Amino acid sequence: MAKVEASESAALAAQICNQVSSVFASPTSSPPALSTVVEEIWAAWKRGGKIMVYGVGREGLMMKALCMRLFHLGLSAHCVFDMTTPPIAPPDLLIASAGPGGFSTVDAICGVGRSAGARVLLLTAQPSWVKCGSVSVVAHIPAQTMADAEQDLALLPMGSVYEGAMFVLFEMVVYKLAQLLGQSPHQITARHTNLE
Repeated sequence: MAKVEASESAALAAQICNQVSSVFASPTSSPPALSTVVEEIWAAWKRGGKIMVYGVGREGLMMKALCMRLFHLGLSAHCVFDMTTPPIAPPDLLIASAGPGGFSTVDAICGVGRSAGARVLLLTAQPSWVKCGSVSVVAHIPAQTMADAEQDLALLPMGSVYEGAMFVLFEMVVYKLAQLLGQSPHQITARHTNLE
């Protein structure tokens, strides 16, 4: 019985991983999201800027995971609404996510960031549906979200494909940035909290 369950688990895991990885083989309406995100973060670091991240729901959890890793890389990274998040200013970068193209809160946060003079990078699965006029650049993640008319509920429901793709994208971003910043695994690990 355990062998059958392990085999079924491995098959489901492979299906999920294949569905998420197919996102990165899909054509995008802009340069690949990996290039866009790495270039924007690298440019913010070079100009001495801080990086702020924001997203709602499970997208927001993925953004928090990115923020944690950016901090581990030695960057000044902050989650919007944390009590220790400093004010945003012209050298800074705000990275926000709106899988379906927009959310009222995301649009408002982007507007505040842009009016303060920061660059605003928006991650989305629907670049043609982006409503916020306060975006500097869009990174297209061509994955299924809750906004899609037809959803395959058999495996990854709602926005799970988009959120899974965000996780994988951010791991690639961290890998590329570690190379650019010359950060060793030991340096990155040394920044992890010891208050656990």
